[in-house]
Amino acid sequence: MPVLLTLGADLGSTASKCVIMQDGRKIAAQTTIPVGAGTSGPSRAIAESLAACGKNLADMHMVCATGYGRHSMTDAHMEVSELSCHARGAFFLFPKARTVIDIGGQDAKVLRLSGGRLNNFVMNDKCAAGTGRFLEVMAKVLEVETADLAEWGAQSTAPVSISSTCTVFAESEVISHLAVAADRRDIIAGIHKSVAHRVAGLVRRVGAEPLVIMTGGVARNAGVRLELEAAIATPISVSPLAQFNGALGAALLAHDRLLQQL
Repeated sequence: MPVLLTLGADLGSTASKCVIMQDGRKIAAQTTIPVGAGTSGPSRAIAESLAACGKNLADMHMVCATGYGRHSMTDAHMEVSELSCHARGAFFLFPKARTVIDIGGQDAKVLRLSGGRLNNFVMNDKCAAGTGRFLEVMAKVLEVETADLAEWGAQSTAPVSISSTCTVFAESEVISHLAVAADRRDIIAGIHKSVAHRVAGLVRRVGAEPLVIMTGGVARNAGVRLELEAAIATPISVSPLAQFNGALGAALLAHDRLLQQL
C-alpha cells in the first residue's frame, strides 16, 4: 500500500497552523503563521508545510480543515469542528488524556474525553478574557512581547490583583497600576492569575479528571499553566506540539476517513 498523506489545517482567528502526516502515525511537516483566517496566513502555512516535505497539495490523499476559517478553505475534502479535532489530536499526543484545556486566540474551551472521544465540553467564546487575545492586549499596554510574558511574570515577588473579567476594564486596571509605578513583573503575574482564574471556572464545570493536558498557543506560557495548575490543584501536561493540536487532529481525522474509504 502506498504511503497515505493527509493534511490538517487549523485556520484560527489569530494564527494558521498546518500539519502533514504519513499514514496517520508520523508528522512529516508542521507550520504555524501568526495571522489567521481572512489573511494570507492559511495559504502560507499550507505552502510552507508542503515545501518542507517536498510535496504539492495534489499529493495529499485527504485534506481536512478546522478552526474559525475552515469554511473558507475550498481545497479541503472535509471540514470538522475544532472540538472533534482537539479531542483526536489530544488522544494522539497523550493517549491517557481525560481533560483537555485549550486556550486559543479568541476562545477557551475544556473538553472531557473518554477513550479519545469527546463526551462533554464547555466553551467561552463570548468574551476575550481568558484567551490569547487578552494576553496580547495586556502585553501591548505593558510594552512587552507576548512571548516574553512568562519570563517576566516568573520574576514577580508580589503579584498585583487584576479583578476585572472584562478585557476593556482589565486594561484600565493595568494602566492604573502602571500610573502608580507598580512593577511590570508583578502586573504580569497578576494577569496570569486572572487568566487562570477565568479558565479554572470552565474546568470546574466539567471536572478536572487526570490526565489533564493543555493545548493552544497559550500553553506555551508557563506562567499561565502554573497558575492554572494551582487553581485546579491538578498537574497539567503540555506537549511541544500543543499549538498544533487542532491541525494534528484534523490530519488524523483525514486519515481515519481514508481508511473508511479503502
